[in-house]
Amino acid sequence: MPSTTSGRLRRPAALIGAALLAASVAACGSADGSTTAAPSATASASASASAAAGVLGISDPWVKAADKGMTAAFGTLVNDGDADVTITKAATEVSPMELHEMTMKDGKMVMQPKEGGIVVKAHSRATLEPGGDHLMLMNIAKPVQAGDELSFTLTFADGRTQTFTAVAKPFTGAQESYAPGHGDSPMPEMSMSPTA
Repeated sequence: MPSTTSGRLRRPAALIGAALLAASVAACGSADGSTTAAPSATASASASASAAAGVLGISDPWVKAADKGMTAAFGTLVNDGDADVTITKAATEVSPMELHEMTMKDGKMVMQPKEGGIVVKAHSRATLEPGGDHLMLMNIAKPVQAGDELSFTLTFADGRTQTFTAVAKPFTGAQESYAPGHGDSPMPEMSMSPTA
């Protein structure tokens, strides 16, 4: 008899445990599936922003340190989504901004606004770098010193936005002339990496 009683007690306990486990799994599934809140700035800024974040991953973001005038922000933009993404605007509290590119004009490398924005193709990467596409800070209100962290907001063609943070680093490579008339400045041979 003792073995029959303990067997009877085990079955209901096992059934109750299985029911609780099923309820827990169902609760987790419905919470994850019904989330409609926008991703946090931290999630948006991570290098591996997922398709659920809806915009881009941003890896190795950095800004060229500068005392005054103009400077630029760089990094790698990752689009894991199924559609192309176009950046139409960038903003920071430090200065007005423009999307820029470097291109050959009359035998010289010149900087100019990027017409149509910066496009990151589906399932690909776009690199923002000295001597190429970049986010231009037009007239910094205060020095951007090595180690400073600046917050940037990108606006996309579909109206979505994404914020990320970039650290300022010393960089002596490209020697771009970020002065008025910068579209006419030649670009000497350059290194594409900031100094540590």
